Amino acid sequence: MKKTTLYNIHEKLGAKIVEFAGFLMPVQYSSIIAEHKAVRNSVGVFDVSHMGEVFVTGEKALDFVQHITINDASKLIPGRVQYSAMCYPDGGIVDDLLVYKISDTQFMLVINASNTEKDFNWMLQNNKFVVKLENKSDEYSLLAIQGPKSKDTLQKICDKELDLEYYNFFEAKIAGYDMIVSRTGYTGELGFEIYFKGDDKIAEEVWNKIFEAGKEFDIQPVGLGARDSLRLEMGFCLYGNDIDQTTNPLEAGLGWITKLSKENFIGKDALLKVKSNGLKRKLISLSSDEKAFPRHGYDLTVDSKKIGTITSGTVSPVLEKPIALGYVESEYTNGNSKINFFIRGKEIPAKIVKLPFVKK
Repeated sequence: MKKTTLYNIHEKLGAKIVEFAGFLMPVQYSSIIAEHKAVRNSVGVFDVSHMGEVFVTGEKALDFVQHITINDASKLIPGRVQYSAMCYPDGGIVDDLLVYKISDTQFMLVINASNTEKDFNWMLQNNKFVVKLENKSDEYSLLAIQGPKSKDTLQKICDKELDLEYYNFFEAKIAGYDMIVSRTGYTGELGFEIYFKGDDKIAEEVWNKIFEAGKEFDIQPVGLGARDSLRLEMGFCLYGNDIDQTTNPLEAGLGWITKLSKENFIGKDALLKVKSNGLKRKLISLSSDEKAFPRHGYDLTVDSKKIGTITSGTVSPVLEKPIALGYVESEYTNGNSKINFFIRGKEIPAKIVKLPFVKK
Protein backbone atom coordinates (compact mmCIF):
# COMPACT_ATOMS: atom_id res chain seq x y z
CA MET A 1 0.00 0.00 0.00
CA LYS A 2 1.22 3.50 -0.84
CA LYS A 3 1.07 6.37 1.65
CA THR A 4 0.58 10.05 0.86
CA THR A 5 3.03 12.63 2.17
CA LEU A 6 0.48 13.44 4.90
CA TYR A 7 0.00 9.91 6.23
CA ASN A 8 1.75 10.71 9.52
CA ILE A 9 -0.56 13.70 10.07
CA HIS A 10 -3.62 11.52 9.55
CA GLU A 11 -2.32 9.00 12.07
CA LYS A 12 -1.58 11.72 14.63
CA LEU A 13 -5.13 13.05 14.21
CA GLY A 14 -6.51 9.59 14.95
CA ALA A 15 -8.08 9.11 11.54
CA LYS A 16 -9.67 5.81 10.66
CA ILE A 17 -7.39 4.56 7.87
CA VAL A 18 -8.61 2.30 5.05
CA GLU A 19 -7.14 0.84 1.89
CA PHE A 20 -8.33 2.81 -1.14
CA ALA A 21 -7.03 2.72 -4.71
CA GLY A 22 -3.73 1.23 -3.57
CA PHE A 23 -3.25 3.85 -0.83
CA LEU A 24 -3.76 3.97 2.92
CA MET A 25 -6.24 6.85 3.20
CA PRO A 26 -8.27 8.53 5.97
CA VAL A 27 -11.97 7.65 5.70
CA GLN A 28 -12.95 9.80 8.70
CA TYR A 29 -11.45 11.70 11.64
CA SER A 30 -14.34 12.61 13.95
CA SER A 31 -17.50 11.51 12.16
CA ILE A 32 -18.66 11.58 8.54
CA ILE A 33 -21.68 13.75 9.40
CA ALA A 34 -19.61 16.27 11.40
CA GLU A 35 -17.01 16.53 8.64
CA HIS A 36 -19.71 16.81 5.98
CA LYS A 37 -21.38 19.70 7.84
CA ALA A 38 -18.03 21.43 8.40
CA VAL A 39 -17.59 21.67 4.62
CA ARG A 40 -21.20 22.77 4.03
CA ASN A 41 -21.07 25.42 6.79
CA SER A 42 -17.44 26.58 7.04
CA VAL A 43 -14.28 24.89 5.68
CA GLY A 44 -12.69 21.46 5.51
CA VAL A 45 -9.48 20.04 4.08
CA PHE A 46 -9.16 16.81 2.11
CA ASP A 47 -5.89 15.02 1.35
CA VAL A 48 -6.48 13.82 -2.22
CA SER A 49 -2.83 13.24 -3.06
CA HIS A 50 -3.75 9.77 -4.32
CA MET A 51 -5.22 11.34 -7.49
CA GLY A 52 -3.20 11.00 -10.68
CA GLU A 53 -1.51 13.78 -12.66
CA VAL A 54 -0.39 13.12 -16.24
CA PHE A 55 1.35 15.83 -18.27
CA VAL A 56 0.94 15.97 -22.06
CA THR A 57 3.61 18.02 -23.84
CA GLY A 58 4.35 18.71 -27.51
CA GLU A 59 3.23 20.55 -30.62
CA LYS A 60 0.38 18.06 -31.04
CA ALA A 61 -0.69 18.13 -27.37
CA LEU A 62 -4.15 19.50 -28.23
CA ASP A 63 -4.62 16.93 -31.01
CA PHE A 64 -3.86 14.14 -28.54
CA VAL A 65 -6.24 15.48 -25.88
CA GLN A 66 -8.97 15.96 -28.50
CA HIS A 67 -8.53 12.39 -29.74
CA ILE A 68 -8.58 10.75 -26.33
CA THR A 69 -11.30 12.81 -24.57
CA ILE A 70 -14.97 13.40 -25.38
CA ASN A 71 -15.26 17.12 -24.53
CA ASP A 72 -13.93 19.86 -26.82
CA ALA A 73 -10.53 20.89 -25.46
CA SER A 74 -10.08 23.37 -28.33
CA LYS A 75 -12.37 25.70 -26.36
CA LEU A 76 -9.80 25.95 -23.55
CA ILE A 77 -7.38 28.83 -23.11
CA PRO A 78 -4.35 28.69 -20.78
CA GLY A 79 -5.57 28.85 -17.19
CA ARG A 80 -8.87 27.08 -17.86
CA VAL A 81 -10.00 23.63 -16.69
CA GLN A 82 -12.52 21.31 -18.34
CA TYR A 83 -14.45 18.31 -17.05
CA SER A 84 -14.24 15.46 -19.53
CA ALA A 85 -13.98 11.70 -19.93
CA MET A 86 -12.14 9.10 -21.96
CA CYS A 87 -14.04 6.32 -23.70
CA TYR A 88 -13.26 2.93 -25.19
CA PRO A 89 -14.16 2.35 -28.87
CA ASP A 90 -17.47 0.77 -27.74
CA GLY A 91 -18.42 3.95 -25.83
CA GLY A 92 -17.72 2.54 -22.36
CA ILE A 93 -15.99 4.97 -19.99
CA VAL A 94 -12.26 4.54 -19.32
CA ASP A 95 -12.37 7.32 -16.72
CA ASP A 96 -13.69 10.80 -16.06
CA LEU A 97 -11.02 13.46 -15.62
CA LEU A 98 -10.09 17.12 -15.48
CA VAL A 99 -8.19 18.72 -18.37
CA TYR A 100 -5.96 21.68 -17.40
CA LYS A 101 -4.59 23.78 -20.27
CA ILE A 102 -1.20 25.07 -19.14
CA SER A 103 -0.14 26.35 -22.59
CA ASP A 104 -0.74 25.63 -26.27
CA THR A 105 1.79 22.81 -26.01
CA GLN A 106 1.09 21.43 -22.53
CA PHE A 107 -1.90 20.02 -20.65
CA MET A 108 -2.26 18.38 -17.25
CA LEU A 109 -4.81 15.56 -17.00
CA VAL A 110 -6.06 14.81 -13.48
CA ILE A 111 -7.37 11.26 -13.23
CA ASN A 112 -8.92 9.02 -10.61
CA ALA A 113 -6.56 7.30 -8.18
CA SER A 114 -7.97 3.83 -8.79
CA ASN A 115 -7.42 4.23 -12.54
CA THR A 116 -4.02 5.91 -12.73
CA GLU A 117 -2.05 2.97 -14.11
CA LYS A 118 -4.86 1.85 -16.42
CA ASP A 119 -5.42 5.39 -17.72
CA PHE A 120 -1.74 6.07 -18.33
CA ASN A 121 -1.37 2.80 -20.25
CA TRP A 122 -4.47 3.73 -22.29
CA MET A 123 -2.89 7.07 -23.15
CA LEU A 124 0.38 5.41 -24.15
CA GLN A 125 -1.46 2.92 -26.38
CA ASN A 126 -3.28 5.74 -28.16
CA ASN A 127 -0.41 8.20 -28.51
CA LYS A 128 -0.46 8.36 -32.31
CA PHE A 129 0.56 12.03 -32.14
CA VAL A 130 3.92 11.21 -30.52
CA VAL A 131 3.46 13.68 -27.67
CA LYS A 132 5.45 13.41 -24.46
CA LEU A 133 3.41 11.69 -21.74
CA GLU A 134 4.64 11.86 -18.15
CA ASN A 135 2.90 10.27 -15.18
CA LYS A 136 3.94 12.59 -12.34
CA SER A 137 1.34 11.32 -9.86
CA ASP A 138 3.93 10.33 -7.26
CA GLU A 139 5.61 13.75 -7.42
CA TYR A 140 2.58 15.80 -6.41
CA SER A 141 0.67 16.29 -3.20
CA LEU A 142 -2.89 17.53 -3.65
CA LEU A 143 -5.11 19.17 -1.06
CA ALA A 144 -8.71 20.28 -1.56
CA ILE A 145 -9.82 23.14 0.69
CA GLN A 146 -13.61 23.29 0.44
CA GLY A 147 -16.42 25.28 2.01
CA PRO A 148 -17.84 28.83 2.30
CA LYS A 149 -14.78 29.94 4.31
CA SER A 150 -12.19 28.29 2.03
CA LYS A 151 -11.23 31.53 0.28
CA ASP A 152 -10.94 33.47 3.55
CA THR A 153 -8.68 30.72 4.86
CA LEU A 154 -6.35 30.34 1.88
CA GLN A 155 -6.13 34.05 1.10
CA LYS A 156 -4.16 34.58 4.32
CA ILE A 157 -1.27 32.45 3.04
CA CYS A 158 -1.50 33.04 -0.74
CA ASP A 159 0.63 35.65 -2.54
CA LYS A 160 -2.09 36.36 -5.14
CA GLU A 161 -5.69 37.50 -4.96
CA LEU A 162 -7.83 34.34 -5.02
CA ASP A 163 -10.21 35.81 -7.56
CA LEU A 164 -10.36 32.60 -9.61
CA GLU A 165 -13.58 31.91 -11.49
CA TYR A 166 -15.03 28.40 -11.45
CA TYR A 167 -12.94 25.94 -13.50
CA ASN A 168 -9.91 28.21 -13.71
CA PHE A 169 -6.39 27.89 -12.27
CA PHE A 170 -3.15 29.80 -11.88
CA GLU A 171 0.30 29.40 -10.36
CA ALA A 172 0.88 31.04 -6.98
CA LYS A 173 2.75 30.64 -3.72
CA ILE A 174 0.83 29.25 -0.77
CA ALA A 175 2.58 28.97 2.58
CA GLY A 176 5.70 30.09 0.68
CA TYR A 177 5.70 27.17 -1.77
CA ASP A 178 5.03 27.14 -5.53
CA MET A 179 1.59 25.71 -6.29
CA ILE A 180 -0.89 25.10 -9.05
CA VAL A 181 -4.08 26.56 -7.54
CA SER A 182 -7.42 25.67 -9.11
CA ARG A 183 -11.10 26.16 -8.38
CA THR A 184 -13.02 23.06 -9.38
CA GLY A 185 -14.20 20.99 -6.42
CA TYR A 186 -16.24 17.85 -5.80
CA THR A 187 -18.49 19.16 -3.02
CA GLY A 188 -20.67 21.84 -4.60
CA GLU A 189 -19.18 24.46 -2.27
CA LEU A 190 -16.71 27.25 -2.94
CA GLY A 191 -13.34 25.54 -2.89
CA PHE A 192 -9.78 25.34 -4.12
CA GLU A 193 -7.29 22.61 -4.98
CA ILE A 194 -3.55 23.05 -4.48
CA TYR A 195 -0.98 20.89 -6.28
CA PHE A 196 2.59 21.02 -5.01
CA LYS A 197 5.83 19.05 -4.92
CA GLY A 198 7.90 18.22 -1.88
CA ASP A 199 8.55 15.64 0.81
CA ASP A 200 6.57 14.80 3.96
CA LYS A 201 8.11 17.73 5.83
CA ILE A 202 6.95 20.28 3.24
CA ALA A 203 3.48 18.71 2.98
CA GLU A 204 3.05 18.77 6.75
CA GLU A 205 4.20 22.42 6.90
CA VAL A 206 1.63 23.37 4.23
CA TRP A 207 -1.10 21.43 6.05
CA ASN A 208 -0.28 23.09 9.38
CA LYS A 209 -0.24 26.60 7.89
CA ILE A 210 -3.64 26.02 6.27
CA PHE A 211 -5.03 24.90 9.62
CA GLU A 212 -3.53 27.90 11.38
CA ALA A 213 -5.14 30.19 8.78
CA GLY A 214 -8.51 28.47 9.18
CA LYS A 215 -8.48 28.19 12.96
CA GLU A 216 -10.93 31.10 13.41
CA PHE A 217 -13.39 29.27 11.12
CA ASP A 218 -13.07 25.97 13.02
CA ILE A 219 -11.42 24.33 10.00
CA GLN A 220 -11.66 20.52 10.01
CA PRO A 221 -9.82 17.64 8.32
CA VAL A 222 -12.20 15.65 6.13
CA GLY A 223 -11.96 12.03 5.03
CA LEU A 224 -13.16 9.96 2.08
CA GLY A 225 -16.49 9.20 3.78
CA ALA A 226 -17.69 12.80 3.79
CA ARG A 227 -16.16 13.36 0.37
CA ASP A 228 -18.54 10.70 -0.92
CA SER A 229 -21.65 12.05 0.82
CA LEU A 230 -20.85 15.63 -0.25
CA ARG A 231 -20.46 14.71 -3.92
CA LEU A 232 -23.61 12.58 -3.83
CA GLU A 233 -25.70 15.48 -2.51
CA MET A 234 -24.62 17.32 -5.66
CA GLY A 235 -25.28 14.32 -7.91
CA PHE A 236 -21.66 14.10 -9.09
CA CYS A 237 -20.69 10.73 -10.59
CA LEU A 238 -18.10 8.48 -8.96
CA TYR A 239 -16.07 6.18 -11.18
CA GLY A 240 -16.55 2.56 -10.15
CA ASN A 241 -20.04 3.29 -8.83
CA ASP A 242 -22.05 5.41 -11.27
CA ILE A 243 -19.79 5.17 -14.32
CA ASP A 244 -17.36 2.54 -15.57
CA GLN A 245 -16.46 0.62 -18.72
CA THR A 246 -19.97 -0.91 -18.86
CA THR A 247 -21.67 2.52 -18.97
CA ASN A 248 -21.56 5.20 -21.64
CA PRO A 249 -21.61 8.97 -21.00
CA LEU A 250 -24.99 9.52 -22.67
CA GLU A 251 -26.88 7.16 -20.37
CA ALA A 252 -24.88 8.50 -17.41
CA GLY A 253 -26.26 12.01 -17.97
CA LEU A 254 -22.92 13.28 -19.29
CA GLY A 255 -24.23 14.26 -22.71
CA TRP A 256 -23.29 17.86 -21.85
CA ILE A 257 -19.58 16.98 -22.01
CA THR A 258 -19.94 14.63 -25.01
CA LYS A 259 -19.25 16.75 -28.08
CA LEU A 260 -20.43 14.50 -30.92
CA SER A 261 -19.87 17.31 -33.44
CA LYS A 262 -16.14 17.22 -32.65
CA GLU A 263 -13.82 15.54 -35.14
CA ASN A 264 -13.08 11.88 -34.61
CA PHE A 265 -12.37 10.87 -31.03
CA ILE A 266 -12.18 7.42 -29.46
CA GLY A 267 -15.72 6.13 -28.92
CA LYS A 268 -17.45 8.69 -31.18
CA ASP A 269 -18.89 6.17 -33.66
CA ALA A 270 -20.32 4.01 -30.88
CA LEU A 271 -21.83 7.03 -29.10
CA LEU A 272 -23.42 8.30 -32.33
CA LYS A 273 -25.01 4.86 -32.72
CA VAL A 274 -26.24 4.91 -29.10
CA LYS A 275 -27.83 8.32 -29.67
CA SER A 276 -29.42 7.22 -32.94
CA ASN A 277 -30.86 4.01 -31.47
CA GLY A 278 -32.10 5.68 -28.30
CA LEU A 279 -31.01 5.03 -24.72
CA LYS A 280 -32.06 1.72 -23.19
CA ARG A 281 -31.38 2.92 -19.65
CA LYS A 282 -30.60 6.17 -17.87
CA LEU A 283 -28.99 7.28 -14.63
CA ILE A 284 -31.65 8.91 -12.45
CA SER A 285 -31.69 10.65 -9.08
CA LEU A 286 -34.11 9.50 -6.39
CA SER A 287 -35.09 10.52 -2.88
CA SER A 288 -37.55 9.19 -0.33
CA ASP A 289 -39.42 10.51 2.70
CA GLU A 290 -39.24 7.10 4.36
CA LYS A 291 -36.62 5.93 6.84
CA ALA A 292 -34.20 3.85 4.78
CA PHE A 293 -30.55 3.60 3.75
CA PRO A 294 -30.19 2.94 0.01
CA ARG A 295 -26.83 1.42 -0.85
CA HIS A 296 -24.78 0.64 -3.94
CA GLY A 297 -26.02 -2.57 -5.56
CA TYR A 298 -29.58 -2.53 -4.15
CA ASP A 299 -32.41 -3.11 -6.65
CA LEU A 300 -34.85 -0.48 -7.88
CA THR A 301 -38.34 -1.84 -8.44
CA VAL A 302 -41.80 -1.01 -9.76
CA ASP A 303 -44.64 -3.26 -8.53
CA SER A 304 -42.08 -5.81 -7.26
CA LYS A 305 -40.41 -5.96 -10.71
CA LYS A 306 -36.71 -5.07 -10.86
CA ILE A 307 -36.21 -2.18 -13.28
CA GLY A 308 -32.74 -1.04 -12.27
CA THR A 309 -29.95 -0.84 -9.70
CA ILE A 310 -28.72 1.76 -7.22
CA THR A 311 -25.18 2.88 -8.02
CA SER A 312 -24.71 5.35 -5.12
CA GLY A 313 -26.87 5.89 -2.06
CA THR A 314 -26.81 7.43 1.40
CA VAL A 315 -28.87 9.37 3.91
CA SER A 316 -28.17 13.03 3.14
CA PRO A 317 -26.68 14.76 6.22
CA VAL A 318 -28.25 18.06 5.09
CA LEU A 319 -31.70 16.83 3.99
CA GLU A 320 -31.76 14.02 6.58
CA LYS A 321 -33.45 11.68 4.13
CA PRO A 322 -32.42 8.92 1.69
CA ILE A 323 -30.93 9.93 -1.67
CA ALA A 324 -29.59 7.75 -4.47
CA LEU A 325 -28.40 7.55 -8.05
CA GLY A 326 -29.19 4.50 -10.14
CA TYR A 327 -29.77 3.16 -13.64
CA VAL A 328 -33.29 2.23 -14.70
CA GLU A 329 -34.87 1.16 -17.97
CA SER A 330 -35.65 4.28 -20.02
CA GLU A 331 -39.42 3.78 -19.95
CA TYR A 332 -39.40 4.44 -16.19
CA THR A 333 -37.59 7.81 -16.32
CA ASN A 334 -40.52 10.14 -17.11
CA GLY A 335 -41.17 10.95 -13.45
CA ASN A 336 -44.58 9.27 -13.33
CA SER A 337 -43.29 5.83 -12.35
CA LYS A 338 -43.67 4.76 -8.73
CA ILE A 339 -40.11 3.56 -8.24
CA ASN A 340 -39.06 1.87 -5.01
CA PHE A 341 -35.80 1.18 -3.21
CA PHE A 342 -35.79 -2.59 -2.61
CA ILE A 343 -34.17 -2.99 0.82
CA ARG A 344 -34.10 -6.24 2.80
CA GLY A 345 -37.04 -7.68 0.91
CA LYS A 346 -39.18 -4.55 1.32
CA GLU A 347 -40.18 -1.90 -1.24
CA ILE A 348 -39.51 1.64 0.04
CA PRO A 349 -41.37 4.33 -1.97
CA ALA A 350 -39.06 6.82 -3.71
CA LYS A 351 -39.46 9.52 -6.31
CA ILE A 352 -37.38 10.93 -9.15
CA VAL A 353 -36.03 14.38 -8.29
CA LYS A 354 -33.92 16.98 -10.08
CA LEU A 355 -30.24 17.37 -9.27
CA PRO A 356 -28.59 18.60 -7.21
CA PHE A 357 -30.30 17.02 -4.21
CA VAL A 358 -29.09 19.94 -2.07
CA LYS A 359 -29.72 23.24 -3.84
CA LYS A 360 -26.90 25.76 -3.53
